[in-house]
This record gives sequence, C-alpha cells and structure tokens, in this order.
Amino acid sequence: MSLNKKSVDDINVAGKRVLVRCDFNVPLKGGEITDETRIVAALPTINKLIKDGGKVILCSHLGKVKNGPNEGESLAPVAKRLSEKLGKEVNFVSDYNVTGEAATKAVEEMKEGDVVLLQNTRFRGSEETKNGEQFSKELADLADVYVCDAFGSSHRAHASVEGVTKCITAKGGENAVGYLMQKEIEFLGNAVENPVRPFVAILGGAKVADKLNVISNLLEKCDTLIIGGGMAYTFLKAKGLEIGNSLVDDSKLDYCKEMMEKAEKLGKKLLLPVDSVTVSAFPNPIDAPVEVETYGVEDMPADREGCDIGPKTAALYADAVKSAKTVVWNGPMGVFENPTLAEGTIAVAKALADTDATTIIGGGDSAAAVNQLGFADKMSHISTGGGASLEFLEGKELPGVVAADDK
Repeated sequence: MSLNKKSVDDINVAGKRVLVRCDFNVPLKGGEITDETRIVAALPTINKLIKDGGKVILCSHLGKVKNGPNEGESLAPVAKRLSEKLGKEVNFVSDYNVTGEAATKAVEEMKEGDVVLLQNTRFRGSEETKNGEQFSKELADLADVYVCDAFGSSHRAHASVEGVTKCITAKGGENAVGYLMQKEIEFLGNAVENPVRPFVAILGGAKVADKLNVISNLLEKCDTLIIGGGMAYTFLKAKGLEIGNSLVDDSKLDYCKEMMEKAEKLGKKLLLPVDSVTVSAFPNPIDAPVEVETYGVEDMPADREGCDIGPKTAALYADAVKSAKTVVWNGPMGVFENPTLAEGTIAVAKALADTDATTIIGGGDSAAAVNQLGFADKMSHISTGGGASLEFLEGKELPGVVAADDK
C-alpha cells in the first residue's frame, strides 16, 4: 500500500478548524500516565498544525469502556501532560457527550493556534457501532478539515476514524494523514511491497490463529520466515514431533503443514526452533521464579512445557538476521514477561540491534518487549499499532488509511 495520500504538508489550515484523531490510548495507574510514548508520537503533527495557524481539535479513545463513561478512562490526564509537552494550555472538554454544547462552545471560542481536546470518543457508545453516523456528523460539524494520525486505530472503521471523513468530504473539506500515519505506512508499506532484499520476517506470539493470513502473505513476500513463540509448537507438532504440554492449536495442524509445503514450493526458508527452554508448570504469577531445562525439539519430554526458544535456536535466528537488509518482527519468542524465559526474545532483539538492516517492529508485544529490554533506540521503526500493523502485514487495506484523500 503506497502512500499516495494527502498529508499535513499538503493542506492549508490557517484559520481553519482541524479535527485530529490521535492515539492517546495510554496506560494509566491511579490516574497517572505510566507510558507517554503515544503522546510524544502525536506531537510533530500537532505542532505543525499549531504553527500553520490551525484551530486544533484533538480526539481519541482510551481503554475499552465496557461499563459506560467513567473518570478512570477520562482523557483529563492526557490533557494535562499534553499541555506540558506543547508548552501551552490544552482546553479539555470533559463532557461525556464528547460533541455536545460544551464542545461546540469551546470550538467557537478558539483562536488560531489554540488546542482543544475532546473527551474519550468511546464514552459516546456509538463510536464503534454501525449506527455511529450521527456521531460522525457531530464530529465533522466541529471542523473544516480532518487529519488521521491514529495508526493504532486505523484498522477499525469507527466514527472518529472513517465515518467522520465522509461527512467532511460532503461539506467540501479535506481529509489528510498526520506524520505518524505517514511514517507507519511508509515503513510497513515499503517493507511488505518493496523490500530491500534479503527480507527476513520474524513471527512470534502465542497463537497461530492470530497470524494465519500474516504467515501466508509474508511467505509470498519475504525470503526467510522465522517462527518462534507459542505458535511454533503447533508447527513442530505438525511435523510429527512430541511437544509435551506446550501451547498448541490442534485445529491448525493442517494449516501449518500447508504453510511448510508452500514455503518449499516457493523456495523460501521457513525456520522453526531446534531447541526449547521448558518448565514443569507455567509460572504463576507470570514473572515468578521458575526452574528451566533445555531440550532439543526431537527430545522434548511429554510432561514439560516449552516457554522460550533455546540457545541453539537463538543463534540460528540471529545468524539469519545478520545478512538481511530488511527485517520485520511481530511477536516475542517466548514468555518474555518472565526474566528467565526472556532470553530468546532478548537474543532476537540484540540481533536486530546489531544489524545494518532496516528493522521494523510490528507493534503489540514485540514493541513492548523491545522497549522493556532497552533496544528501542536501535530499531529503524517501532509501530504504534499492534492490530493495525498485523492487518497491514496481512496485506489488508486499513479503513483509516483508505479514507484519507488521495494526493
């Protein structure tokens, strides 16, 4: 998917009301933000629009909001942190209706360069539903121009992501993408559609089911596909190996066989673990001390559970990365939340940090792992969207990207 979309550099916002969909879905603990990565990622676009004289209206969801609006999922802490980061007051509209009278009044009083933040879009309840048309219209009524900079939500056809763009178009306004979206699409898009070769893809995580289409799509695009994490054991079982009590999806054994055949037919390397770090019982809590034993995949005892790739596998995978020119990684190699079971993930992260290749981390747990383990600054790009980057790697079109105007 190439970025032939209008960006904030292609639009004139002077004196105009600009609605920006950000991804401020930040982790909170006791009302305090524990990781501000997503706020920092939104700053270049916001600063650009302020500088160009736009009246900047920000909106975002936060959390799942299962039991209706609540102060625990209000965007108030984001407004506070954002004011500090921008060096100017962000006017927070705390109204749970999001686009009601308070929002209308706040927007009417805006001057060029002012910033307003609306309340959590999911407080409306119609953000994610099929009948979000009224909400889409109300959001569009507040603005002249719309900018999507929320890659993490761009795979969802929600009112504040896709619905609003139709209403903006209907009133003669423009829809563009922000700098964050632009960067995501360029990195992920180039990696998948036009990679510098050799192109190595690394997939981990727990379940094969989560990555069915990704595996199939990447096999067609990459030169080497590396499989780790819990999903590797379904592949190993499909090869007829004993996997003990390891995580397995028996309904996907035939699929794994098909993928191994597909790799062979296409002349692609498909690398699976050759050894495994095992436990007698899964740690509880997840980061509790645990005793481990390492076995070759041919010798796995029936009463053990594989929870990380072994040292021989880590060396094999690191070697495959050495000669790569493009590497995409999505999903950890084991239970990285446990220090004893994080070695495989650390080894892969280190291999990526040491290579000259373009290294792209596809959001979610792999982004968390790279950040936690201290390798973030060594990667070319860390995606801000787990689900969105996965769908991108599947080759799907993302509603939030498609909805932006073409150049």
